[in-house]
Amino acid sequence: MVWIADTYNIFALNLRKAWGIFMLEILKSILFGIVEGITEWLPISSTGHMILLDEFVKLDASDAFMEMYLVVIQLGAIMAVVLLFWNQLWPFCLPQNNSIQQHGIMGYIKKDTFIMWFKIAVACIPAVIIELAMGDKLEEMFYNYQTVAIMLIVVGIIFIFIENRNKEHTVKIDTIAGITYQTAFLIGVFQLVAAVFPGTSRSGATIIGGLVLGLARTVAAEFTFYLAVPVMFGASLIKVLKFGLSFTANETSLLIIGMVTAFIVSLVVIKFLMGYIKKHDFKVFGWYRIILGILVLGYFIAF
Repeated sequence: MVWIADTYNIFALNLRKAWGIFMLEILKSILFGIVEGITEWLPISSTGHMILLDEFVKLDASDAFMEMYLVVIQLGAIMAVVLLFWNQLWPFCLPQNNSIQQHGIMGYIKKDTFIMWFKIAVACIPAVIIELAMGDKLEEMFYNYQTVAIMLIVVGIIFIFIENRNKEHTVKIDTIAGITYQTAFLIGVFQLVAAVFPGTSRSGATIIGGLVLGLARTVAAEFTFYLAVPVMFGASLIKVLKFGLSFTANETSLLIIGMVTAFIVSLVVIKFLMGYIKKHDFKVFGWYRIILGILVLGYFIAF
């Protein structure tokens, strides 16, 4: 009977150790979700922060899973946009009074929203072309702390310069509907920089592009949110298909928890940012980027 008791004790001890390790991984995934939810929408580079976080906080997962995880976790943040801006994003509506008799099936369609989605599609073209042509090569070349640090600093300086410049310039476009197809494409070109260089910030690049092209801050930020929906859904789909659908139970748990955390945090951050930019400019984020970039370079050079 003694050996039975010893076997049970060993089993119970191993079970507690395994449970403790699993809970530690869950806490790490929650941390990744918090960082993603904050940095996805503030113009400080979510990819850059996630790469840096992965340098210091390692999930017990394969390299292939982490490559997919760091992208797909962003779907949680994207779903926050879908929830908060559903009325602005959904292109269909219930017809009013005699609209069906007058307009037929078009009575069910919100024309301005449909046009906005076409403009978003145009803005996605540059990034889609580069991703399909050179996606993996770009990751191999630029997904490292050196690129992240340099782009944090460079884009931070650009933010400060653009905001100082804009004090003397008037806003040309103060509504989403006022964005032309040409302007949408040019914003997509700015987004392309973020697609190539981690540390740039997709939201930061598109907001800078919007400000340069004469968009009001709130319009630039809102268009950035909308543009993120198809971009990140597409990027996540590519990563999932590349990884395959053979997730382990632990991998599934880590991914879902990270996405849910990113979703909850994003709800708060998006509301904060939309309120913040109505009264303030983006220079504080520029200074944050510069300081963080210098610290990152200093740390990795020293150690």
